Amino acid sequence: MCDRMKACLFIKDGCLFRNWPVEYRWDEFKSSSSSNVGGGSSTLNSPLRSRSADNPGEPSPTQTSILHGMKQASSKLARYAIAHSLGRWLLYPGSVWLLNKIPLSFLVKGRTRLMEDFHGKRAKLIARDGNEIDTMFVDRRNKKDPRQHGRQLVICCEGNGSFYEIGCLFTPLRAGYSVLGWNHPGFARSTGKPYPKNDINAMEVVLQYAVHRLNFRLPDITIYGYSLGSYTATWAAMSYPELGALILDASFDGLIPLAMRMIDKRWKKLVLKTVTEHFNLNVVDQLCKYPGPVLLIRRTLDEITSTQFSTEKRIPIVKSNRANQLLLQLLKTRYPEILSGTEEVLHHWLSVDSLPLESLIYHYLYKVDEDWCLQKLQSYRASLGPKADFPWRLGKGLPCRQKQQLALFLAKKHMKNVVTTHGRTLPAEEFQLPWKL
Repeated sequence: MCDRMKACLFIKDGCLFRNWPVEYRWDEFKSSSSSNVGGGSSTLNSPLRSRSADNPGEPSPTQTSILHGMKQASSKLARYAIAHSLGRWLLYPGSVWLLNKIPLSFLVKGRTRLMEDFHGKRAKLIARDGNEIDTMFVDRRNKKDPRQHGRQLVICCEGNGSFYEIGCLFTPLRAGYSVLGWNHPGFARSTGKPYPKNDINAMEVVLQYAVHRLNFRLPDITIYGYSLGSYTATWAAMSYPELGALILDASFDGLIPLAMRMIDKRWKKLVLKTVTEHFNLNVVDQLCKYPGPVLLIRRTLDEITSTQFSTEKRIPIVKSNRANQLLLQLLKTRYPEILSGTEEVLHHWLSVDSLPLESLIYHYLYKVDEDWCLQKLQSYRASLGPKADFPWRLGKGLPCRQKQQLALFLAKKHMKNVVTTHGRTLPAEEFQLPWKL
């Protein structure tokens, strides 16, 4: 396709969505769970700290305060400029059309396929910041399926360079589930710019649309977050604890460990402050505030979420995969007594780079008795009554060997290993809903 034809296609596609009717607005239904969305003060408005001088030969406290304030303000301004230019381009390359490697024709073709082959419904949603969010819904509730997957809605949160037209949405779609995909602000036809606050506003209106317009109950909704989409996925789970399940694929605990491995040490302090102020994607903190079923999909060849690589083949070292930290922190939050004294065992299990070795450690080295573990967990939950809130104190007073078995059993139930790299679409046969006790 020549450049002129591409330009015409780009303009035509943009005009089409611009004139698309609005299907749903964020303020159509008010709810207490969304009252704080997008809140918080800007870091640029935070007060500046001042220093005072004790020695008479130094500038007066007033002069020092002014000079220090000017220096602090200029540093904040520099970090703001970096975050809103190079930082955003690097973190959300899908929002920069000139740098985007995905031709527009691929997106149009993928969208057309969803609408024609899968009877997808495209809808424009208006978020609380005024951004127009482009969404696609495929309804499988009336499909004849003995597994009844279609009754479950999977809301897909794409990565930083992917779109619902050609992204992770196709994994649960091919597995038979009803799906709802959406594009980040600034991606494809969604308007605005992809900053964490805008992403949260988009996720809010998508969830409200799923419940109030598509008529799915929160317990029948699973949030599927791929890569950077794990941030909005965990925010949704934290903010709506009644959600049925959460799946994080190729995820990480926070952005800072990943950024640090790629930055020259001379720039680490600047990058650390910039990320903390403007892109604090605290996935692990949000994850640990969700009480429902969780599945972490760890890609054992993930070159993005791993921080160490073998010197010879440059293959990611699986023990450095940041999904490991997600698992450890989640289990420590929910089962602190079981994790106490057993973390070394879990590190051993998480460090192996092949499924046979993982099975060897689990079944033969520690001889995990799954029936006993399940019975122990079920019995403890029953003792708590209807309200079985975390953290659980199960494990206190148990012998070390039994705690090790419980720790490995829970780890295996909450994490699924898939031998693939970061950028590949997860095969439909690898997609499953999280384990429920």
